[in-house]
Amino acid sequence: MKLPVDLTSLDLSFDHRFARMSSLVLMSCSMSNFMTSLGSMESNEIVPNMAALGILVLTVAGNIVIHTIQMRSSGSVLYFVLPQQVTSSVIMLLFLVTLCCMSLMVPGAKRYIGLKYDEMQELVSNRQVEWGRFSSVEVENMVKGYWVMAQTSCPQFVLARSAVSSISGLMCLLTALVLVEARFGKNSLETLGARLVEDSLDTNNDVVFLASNYDWSVGWILNIQSVGVAIGSIAPLLRWFAASWFKISETERRSFRDELKVDKYWTWRLVEWRDRSLPFQVQNRVCRKLLRDAVRFVMNFCIRVQVLFVLASKLVLFISARFGSAVFFCFCKDESPVLVPISESSDETQVDFRQYVILLEGEPQLPYKILNNICNEADRLIQVGEKRRPENLIQLLKKSLSFDGVGRFDSSEIPSLHSQEPPNCWSLPVVTLTAISVALLSIDDENASQLLVCISEGLPIVKLIEETLDITGEFESIRKAAVVVWDGVELYKKWDGTDLKSTRLRGATHKETLQKLSNIAEKTVRKFVTKTRDILMQNPLNWPARIIAANSMYRITQTILLGMGDGENQGGDELFESISITISDILAACLTNLVQVITLKCRRNNIKEREESVRRAAILLGESKKILEILQQRELPSLDAEKAAKIDEWRTSMVLDVEIPLASVFASSGNEIIV
Repeated sequence: MKLPVDLTSLDLSFDHRFARMSSLVLMSCSMSNFMTSLGSMESNEIVPNMAALGILVLTVAGNIVIHTIQMRSSGSVLYFVLPQQVTSSVIMLLFLVTLCCMSLMVPGAKRYIGLKYDEMQELVSNRQVEWGRFSSVEVENMVKGYWVMAQTSCPQFVLARSAVSSISGLMCLLTALVLVEARFGKNSLETLGARLVEDSLDTNNDVVFLASNYDWSVGWILNIQSVGVAIGSIAPLLRWFAASWFKISETERRSFRDELKVDKYWTWRLVEWRDRSLPFQVQNRVCRKLLRDAVRFVMNFCIRVQVLFVLASKLVLFISARFGSAVFFCFCKDESPVLVPISESSDETQVDFRQYVILLEGEPQLPYKILNNICNEADRLIQVGEKRRPENLIQLLKKSLSFDGVGRFDSSEIPSLHSQEPPNCWSLPVVTLTAISVALLSIDDENASQLLVCISEGLPIVKLIEETLDITGEFESIRKAAVVVWDGVELYKKWDGTDLKSTRLRGATHKETLQKLSNIAEKTVRKFVTKTRDILMQNPLNWPARIIAANSMYRITQTILLGMGDGENQGGDELFESISITISDILAACLTNLVQVITLKCRRNNIKEREESVRRAAILLGESKKILEILQQRELPSLDAEKAAKIDEWRTSMVLDVEIPLASVFASSGNEIIV
């Protein structure tokens, strides 16, 4: 906007004049592209943004008028303003009015869409997939439904398909055509200017020749701005074509009066301002009445202008849709079935996702092609997740045939080190058992490395489940302890600063290795409990992460030792396999909550996070499809969704098998392993 606001340059160059005009056209295109951004703003952000934009546009328009007057008073025979420049200035101001109209509509539209979304979500939640049902088809249809809801209720999309926004694309086309016409008519205007100069010289008139302050850069400015106008006109034009297409493909026959009906959300904000009390106190009753009447008069005038502008936009859109419909059916007679939302020959078992579309009152139905593209986008997100499928984790889960490991890893016969035991989370016993496996096997053992790879794929999903379902953050300290343990095991092969490879002394048995780990953990916990006098530390949830991790290590190693008994009744491979199956059981039990996590991510109410949250849910579904297929073959305990999220609730629900010691799951009988 440098050229149109510069009042010091009074040159006679035609390139200079065209560059000024192209600046106005570029400003109009910029405002047209900015229009949908209003949807991402809060109500308190719209006013200052519109005020700042209004100051800029009005300043530019005012400077254009001043510049014209200066050119006339300079004595130049070429003081006249090009008609294209006047047209561009008027359209730029019209774009500002359009933006004001849209900014007044945004709060009402968001409120209406929010109410519709809540109503739709309540209906969908009644049909949502419950815990224990792992049909990937049902979950996929649910995710697609929420994706359609999120996409069609996106404020930017709502504004883009509105009548006023679509008309801005038509105005943007007009301004671009004005610029094209001016550039092609440049030579004729230069010839006309030269003749006027010659006539002035012949009649001995004083002619003032002013040099340009921008010299050679004017040509570059004009070319770059022309490219900007060409690129900036694409999106507004597509919005205009899309809105016309929506109107063409509407199946309902509506009267002309219904088409031009102005819905309440267009004037909701203005009506609210009109009916609210004065923001300041006036003691005099007469003055207060006059002020109140003045405010109501101004607001009623603004409401009428808003209604008039919306009606004009709807009328133009209606005419363009009718014209487009005639052209379409004239040249594309064979493709008319594409316009209907759902083909009559469609598969009856196919889910009709039109029921999830959220529209403003009076909006036409989305064309089937648009709805199909939205669903296809959800399919692509699921495919992205399938490419990230945790293959190693899936192989580990196949080792598990039940959920008995949930009750095996910690025996109630183990004496507590404190009056209160800290609760368990899913990830802590998994990483603790993994640390034990690393300590039992040699540093170059392939099984240990493979187990670490499996756990590294499974832990991110486990953490996501824990964080999503622990809404109150009750188990945050337990999860933190698991993170601390895992970082040490995965990166350094250490547990609480102890090298896991040094715990197994030369010639030491598995039992001795487990006992040493148990002793280290017990010493850590007892030292903390003995020295700590803080009353807050009486609650295990307030313990430091390393103390919680040490308590878990103590109980799990003691449970394994209890199962081993007095003799070394298990070889290294058998013990490792026993621990691996226990880890697999715990992971499988945890992953039964995947459906709940996907559902909760889909049900995010925050309008700014809604689309991204559903996107993550779709990718998570793709990653876990194979896992759900494995879990749907399992028999689940009788738990509700809330209890199923907690490992301690699982342990409580387990029957007598809970007390089978971890190490005694496998018993050697010759070369045969009996489960």
